[in-house]
Amino acid sequence: KREKKLPVILSKEEVKKILKTPENIKHKAVLMLGYSAGLRISEVINLKVNHIDSARMQIRVTGGKGHKDRYTILSKTTLELLRAYYKVYKPKTWLFEGGFLKEQYSESSIRKILKDACKKTKTLKAVTYHTLRHCFATHLLEQGTNLQVIQHILGHSHLRTTNTYLHVQQHCVDSVVSPIDCA
Repeated sequence: KREKKLPVILSKEEVKKILKTPENIKHKAVLMLGYSAGLRISEVINLKVNHIDSARMQIRVTGGKGHKDRYTILSKTTLELLRAYYKVYKPKTWLFEGGFLKEQYSESSIRKILKDACKKTKTLKAVTYHTLRHCFATHLLEQGTNLQVIQHILGHSHLRTTNTYLHVQQHCVDSVVSPIDCA
């Protein structure tokens, strides 16, 4: 049997601090997409310019885990940032291009951006890019979003995978009072 470890979850305030930290608009956009749409790092680097559907406020994810395609949400805040980013960088094919034209941005560059942001905000939790995805799902659940809707957005084949987030919801724990405080 595999170990069942709960994911690290940041509060909304911690996430906001991390997202505000990068001064470079590309770095800010890369981090914001991971959190605001629940994307994996591989999905972010595989996004093409035409995968952003501002008319429908959706992002098309192609070749996700298990080679599955899906749509996820595009927030208004993220769309505004992406438009500003586009004006500066003018990407041609890949939404986030690397140092050489027509080359995808690298996972290692994205990891470094996040690591630097966490260092600047003095975040002590073990944060990875996937943590942003976990936070997205947990915060949606805490807002009252249906678990099956979250499953669909994340592209999980099985509801039991999405059930992990039931164990890390803040409001479930917040409503419980320790017996020592009731004496």
